[in-house]
Amino acid sequence: MSSPTSASSTDTPKTSNFLRQIIESDLETGTYAQRKWAGSPGDASHHAAGQPDPAKIRTRFPPEPNGYLHVGHAKSICINFGLARDYGGVCHLRFDDTNPEKEDTEYVNSIIDAVKWLGFSWSQPGNDAPYQASDYFGFMYRAAEYLIEAGHAYVDEQTSEQMRANRGDFGKPGVDSPFRSRTPAENLARFREMRDGKHEDGSMVLRAKIDMASPNINMRDPAIYRIRRATHHNTGDTWCIYPMYTYAHPIEDALEQITHSICTLEFEDQRPFYDWLMDRLCEGGLLAHPAPKQYEFARLNLTYVITSKRKLAQLVYDHKVSGWDDPRMPTIVGLRRRGYTPESLQLFAERIGVTKSDSWIDYSTLEGCLREDLEAKAHRGMAVINPVKLVLTNWDDVFAAQGGASHLEPCTQPALPHQPEGVESPTRHFTIGKEVWIEREDFEEVPPKGYKRLVPPSIDASGNAVPGSKVRLKGGYVIECTGSTKDANGVITEVLATVVPDTKSGTPGSDSVKVKAAITWVGVADGVSAEVRMYDRLFLDAQPDAGGKDFIESLNPNSLKVVTAIVEPSLANAAPDQKFQFERHGYFVADRVDHVQGTKPVFNLAVGLKDSWGK
Repeated sequence: MSSPTSASSTDTPKTSNFLRQIIESDLETGTYAQRKWAGSPGDASHHAAGQPDPAKIRTRFPPEPNGYLHVGHAKSICINFGLARDYGGVCHLRFDDTNPEKEDTEYVNSIIDAVKWLGFSWSQPGNDAPYQASDYFGFMYRAAEYLIEAGHAYVDEQTSEQMRANRGDFGKPGVDSPFRSRTPAENLARFREMRDGKHEDGSMVLRAKIDMASPNINMRDPAIYRIRRATHHNTGDTWCIYPMYTYAHPIEDALEQITHSICTLEFEDQRPFYDWLMDRLCEGGLLAHPAPKQYEFARLNLTYVITSKRKLAQLVYDHKVSGWDDPRMPTIVGLRRRGYTPESLQLFAERIGVTKSDSWIDYSTLEGCLREDLEAKAHRGMAVINPVKLVLTNWDDVFAAQGGASHLEPCTQPALPHQPEGVESPTRHFTIGKEVWIEREDFEEVPPKGYKRLVPPSIDASGNAVPGSKVRLKGGYVIECTGSTKDANGVITEVLATVVPDTKSGTPGSDSVKVKAAITWVGVADGVSAEVRMYDRLFLDAQPDAGGKDFIESLNPNSLKVVTAIVEPSLANAAPDQKFQFERHGYFVADRVDHVQGTKPVFNLAVGLKDSWGK
């Protein structure tokens, strides 16, 4: 079938990896070719009445709605939705909402928005809504009663401390609970009392009966239900018992006819229980064959970033950042506000690949993907970040016929200078007059060796007069520096220069005067004041929370500097979220929250033109 999972897949060739090899093998051998799909999730009898599944594979992205998604989730989204797209399948968006105390519809809505923004869709014929685990609570309870009746589960009334002590460790087998030998009838009665609210929170749990001597501690009779009186954002107060994640997750996969359940490596030790539960429920005829299979890949470890939801929340609640969408945060909403694009994150996920071994990815890899994406699509513009006024002292004489001091000369520059052959670039329009703004660093009274920008006239060691340097104002005229003015403290307030006539860019003879440098500038007459937020990495330590370190101590005190810049008119008319390359400075985005078109321009630094860290 044609996949609905992506609205913006890239044309980047896909690199083979172990997940692709597994899927291709399953497709070749027809592992899931006989599956049926009834149009919605359900048990074995529900799907038996359906039609052959039009999706060749089914994957899923199953976040818990207890926080904002981050860059690690973006990788998982791209993997699961991307594999479904590439192999004629469907990827489900499913909310694993089995923990009512930490979940909220705010997070549900933010997750939906993040997946859509990344360019993916879970829509399929007749079924546009995402799934949620809580819709399956009824089946999960029925499955639990079946396990009890089949002798595969029991109610344990030990305290949590007793259960922990009797579980054993890697060198010592566990000890059977004194409640393990209850009859199925006794366990069923107790479990129904749990359901009916007749016992206190934490007083008892339902456990799978597997093997207390298993070398895999996760197989030592894991808890599958607990009592928890909490209002659920979807089911309200219908339930006072809730399934454990390790029990609920395999069932959710099976009800949705997932073929390849892809998760991160920390769930590898849980796979035996996943398979055990699938075998038991398929044996009982509750779930359809063939059951889903779980496969694990290494999670994303990105330098200079933390991805712990608890630690990210601490940054927000302790006001170390301005919120979940602070452009320094690795959350998807933060990356979006910083100027990252869906295409850059998809490229990043493809470039770092999928493996089963943990490794660290340098943050510069992520930044490089953004530069690569924006190079061809971000309109150019000139902005002066640290302005000083440049006065062209002979302007009145050169343009006396056109009005002298009041004359403004129109200038143009391409907005996208590197268009493919035959494609015309859009054009930026601005003016040059007697006064313009330049970067303060573009003038030096005593220049360092190799300096090629504005230098005033001087006397050399032999006593000879050396004229001031010539540079081109980009898109404008060649000028010759004649000096500067200073205030009482010796601070330069104006740079002085003269216009070299007949050197305007794009006019005949404009290149008759050779210069060694061109500098960016903005006209005083039409330049617009803008707030520019110069963001840097949030942490100074490449691994800020590794080895038990206090990540707060690694915060970069200079991760945000706010300056008032002068930008050319085309930038002042930017729409929120529009990306630009400020020539010579880097890529910037019009802030999607605070930028107001034409009245209060606010730009965020997305990424510099080149990686300057570690250089």
